[in-house]
Amino acid sequence: MSTQSDIREFLATRRAKITPEQAGLPAYGGNRRVAGLRREEVAMLAGVSVDYYTRLERGNFGGVSESVLAAIARALQLDDAEREHLFDLARATATVRPPRRRPAPQRVRPTIQRILDAMTDAPAFVRNNRRDLLAANRLGFAVYSEVYADGPAPVNTARFLFLNPRARTFFLDWQGAATDMVASLRGEAGRDPHDRGLSDLVGELATRSTEFAILWAAHNVRHHTMGAKSIHHPVVGDLHLTFESMDLPADPGLALIVYGTEPGSASQDALRLLSSWAATQEPLPQHQATVRDEA
Repeated sequence: MSTQSDIREFLATRRAKITPEQAGLPAYGGNRRVAGLRREEVAMLAGVSVDYYTRLERGNFGGVSESVLAAIARALQLDDAEREHLFDLARATATVRPPRRRPAPQRVRPTIQRILDAMTDAPAFVRNNRRDLLAANRLGFAVYSEVYADGPAPVNTARFLFLNPRARTFFLDWQGAATDMVASLRGEAGRDPHDRGLSDLVGELATRSTEFAILWAAHNVRHHTMGAKSIHHPVVGDLHLTFESMDLPADPGLALIVYGTEPGSASQDALRLLSSWAATQEPLPQHQATVRDEA
């Protein structure tokens, strides 16, 4: 992943999404060669010279100020996730890559595992920024049984989504899940472009999945901290779930994901049935997975 090329393509794709009308500019009839804004129009809206904006769009972010970045974000009408991504890319260009260090094990602390196990009515997981599932409670294992069947720990939800044919049945809205996944990974890549594990995952998925490669090239980013997820479980059928994602401040890069259902819904009844089914199954697989932090 090249930060300079990411900057170039991110700005170009954002510019292409804004029409002159949306920016409050005249459309100049039918003589435009591009549907979106021209570089000189973005420069005018941001209050910088055309030459300077052109340099920025070519990925040359050296010395750019936060006020200029904020002006470009306003000109391109970036949302919160896109604005954060733009600033992350700028920080990445100003940071000297640290020397490679010995990979450190990435584990879920026992206290976090105990919190997971105490959640008996809600599926819960801990994942890292590469979407490896490092720990789960019993109901979490049951809900994602199709994902955990993918192979030895740690299973990776992005790899399952794009490379396992069962994912097309498991996720009721596969396209929506795929779009959200890539947009989330794109944001993670902007925050830490030197994460070797994430870079390797992106390279693998882009090589093996045409759908991933197309979505990755769109340079969309999105915050994915809450929302809804619909799956088809092989035991209890369709489940329509809500989720909340909470970062673990003491464990950088790890997040706790908790799922729920609407009270009184068919999905709540199905989740209770799944909990009863899970209690009759073999002992849980290994609670925790250890992965190497390749950053």
